[in-house]
Order: sequence, then structure tokens, then C-alpha cells
Amino acid sequence: MEIIFNGKPREIQASISIQEFLDQLRLDCLQVVVEHNRNIIPRQRLAETVLNRGDTLEVIHFVGGG
Repeated sequence: MEIIFNGKPREIQASISIQEFLDQLRLDCLQVVVEHNRNIIPRQRLAETVLNRGDTLEVIHFVGGG
């Protein structure tokens, strides 16, 4: 199925949670903020939030600096 990931169409497997998707991308959920359909998803809800066809997912990485 297709979702919009960081502004671009992307094919993913059906019935996958946001946490599973992040794991496939090897992204640490402690180092990103996830916006799902314009709503920020708390880390504790990533595993229970399932992606659906046409969803929009934005993943923003924390960047340190000094």
C-alpha cells in the first residue's frame, strides 16, 4: 500500500505499525519526532498506531549542535 513519507510516496506492507516502519528504516524512536496525519504521536503509542493507505507520515530527526 502507499503512504506519503516525508513528502514523497512510498510503498509499505499493509497493517504495519509506525514502530515497525521505523524499525525497518533503522530509526531510533528516541531520536525522532513522528507526525501522523498532522498529529504528533507520543512514543508510547508508536507500536499501537497502524498505518493505512494514503496516510501522511513525517519523521523529524533531532540534531545536536553547539
